[in-house]
Amino acid sequence: MKTMTIEEKCIDTIRCLAMDAVQKANSGHPGTPMALAPAAFVLWTEHLRFNPQHPGWLNRDRFVLSNGHASMLQYAVLHLTGYDISLDDLKQFRQWGSNTPGHPEYRLTPGIETTTGPLGQGIMTAVGMAMAEAHLAALFNRDDAKIIDHYTYVFCSDGDLMEGASHEAASIAGHQGLGKLICLYDNNHITIEGNTSLTYSDDVAKRFEAYHWHVQDLGDNANDLKAISAAFEAARAVTDKPSMILLRSHIGYGSPHKQDTPEAHGSPLGADEIRLTKAFYGWPEDQDFLVPEDVKAYMGKAVNKGKDTEQAWNALLQEYKTKYPDLYQQLEQFITQKLPAGWDHDVPVYKPEDGPKATREISSAFLNAVASKVPWLIGGSGDLEPSTLTLIKSSGYFEKGNYANRNIAWGIREHVMCAATSGLQLHGGVRAYAATFFIFTDYARPAIRLACIMELPVIYVMTHDSIGLGEDGTTHQPVEHLASLRAMPHMCVIRPGDANEAAWAWRTAITRTGGPTMLVLTRQKLPIADRSQLAPASGLQQGAYILAKENGDMPDIILIATGSEVSLVLEARERLQQEGIDARVVSMPSWELFREQSEDYRQQVLPPAVKARLAVEAGSPEGWEQWLGEKGTMIGISHFGSSAPAKELFKHYGFTVENILDKATKLVKHEKAHRI
Repeated sequence: MKTMTIEEKCIDTIRCLAMDAVQKANSGHPGTPMALAPAAFVLWTEHLRFNPQHPGWLNRDRFVLSNGHASMLQYAVLHLTGYDISLDDLKQFRQWGSNTPGHPEYRLTPGIETTTGPLGQGIMTAVGMAMAEAHLAALFNRDDAKIIDHYTYVFCSDGDLMEGASHEAASIAGHQGLGKLICLYDNNHITIEGNTSLTYSDDVAKRFEAYHWHVQDLGDNANDLKAISAAFEAARAVTDKPSMILLRSHIGYGSPHKQDTPEAHGSPLGADEIRLTKAFYGWPEDQDFLVPEDVKAYMGKAVNKGKDTEQAWNALLQEYKTKYPDLYQQLEQFITQKLPAGWDHDVPVYKPEDGPKATREISSAFLNAVASKVPWLIGGSGDLEPSTLTLIKSSGYFEKGNYANRNIAWGIREHVMCAATSGLQLHGGVRAYAATFFIFTDYARPAIRLACIMELPVIYVMTHDSIGLGEDGTTHQPVEHLASLRAMPHMCVIRPGDANEAAWAWRTAITRTGGPTMLVLTRQKLPIADRSQLAPASGLQQGAYILAKENGDMPDIILIATGSEVSLVLEARERLQQEGIDARVVSMPSWELFREQSEDYRQQVLPPAVKARLAVEAGSPEGWEQWLGEKGTMIGISHFGSSAPAKELFKHYGFTVENILDKATKLVKHEKAHRI
């Protein structure tokens, strides 16, 4: 091994570990880790505040690898700085059961703050992390006690910045003046298809300056440690703007035949090329996964440094506890988010005489009834608050200079809204919600999917849930959305059928911590079910429950409905009873919650012996067969809607009591004839 400084040795260790892991896996992206190893080294050893032995320490700096395909860069650095990632873990890169998957995954690997891979997601999520830091700092810091004081760092690529998602992130972060968000742009000029000049000629510096970011262009200095370190220092000194550092790097740095080529991006370099590259570094050519002892010692200093850094903060926290005991207690509540006794006692209980109410109205009433008892609840709407009704009325808007406020005005940026909401949740200390029209989940689906992958307990408040929104027409009427979101693992979709179910839907969302909850709410007013005659709305917690029981021992037919259609089947049941057909009504606001119940409970609600079943839902019938069985049928929508008043639409698409009666009667007759 040639003579080199310890810094150079550490950097080449990172590079070689990345090359070796990708080669062993026969899969992966070696080129970017090789190019960005100096920047990562500088950040981890000189600027990033973290404790490898306590990755979840509250006041740590956050790091997001938005170009998640470069995951071996992060795994190598985490290993070298003392996180619980072994050399064997690096050798199992991209293999079954390993904690070093192809793209970074939150919960799986120590030190990974968020799942990344789909380009643009990381930088958007990081915006939420920086917002959470700003919010908590504004609430709890005092001049003599900056108890919340950390940065969010992002590495991003040309792919991240090509994605439209990055524009949403840049715009809202610059507008809000998130000064503790620092991004490094790896401008390596290469994508899978070739040089970025094929598709990309943006002036990135001017673009981000126009978005009110502090911008530094380091030029072709990806190996200049002093320049990179100085850029991070300068970025930290700018407190009223997020920062973007442009760095011209060379993908596959040191590879004689593959540097600056697409071949270095997403494929192993090959054994011969790795030997040549190691020779260029002055590295032992035939030693794989080599970590020299002096490199272990040098980068391993992060363990004691991190311990000391956290201990110093803990000492500050104890002083804070003495000086500001009330604030300390509140901070603990924000961190643990333990709901106080009686947190929901002010939520109204609704009666039929209160008149029909849209479930979005009830959502608003619930949110404001609990806001003072759940002060860590924060969120907002994608420029639709007058329609989604998601404003916390006791607070103003989160904005530059007013970060303590709880309402976030996202503007018409649904994608960053949902990704940054995940970032808020990932940061900790807040419970985040996001709101828009149900149809516009289309704009945010990648971020919603990542929230599901990470099992984050974010709350989505999605209003205007069906053709019931009426005149806005086809483009605004969600048809396939219930089916598609129910198909998303870890998502809990709840479509309440009246005011009291809507209140219980919010209760369920707030107490549920195993993944995202989506409340799907109506624009139109719905009748309030008479709970003195029907089952209590608390049955919503089971996902499906017997709302109206049959008169005999076993019903002739089971009518199943969600949302606005529940009132229709209740009315149809009364008419069926008059015709001698004994019907049971099952309200089924959440398939996911129902699946969580015991088999005994599910069979009590939907007895296998009752084959005549009719489901009614103003959406796609996809998936309903699991609840209808072989002989049940469905009134749903298998095509796009139309522009007309809601009542007209429901009539034309068959969501009427008369159509339900006709379908139900035929089902019962057919079943009785079959039994004979």
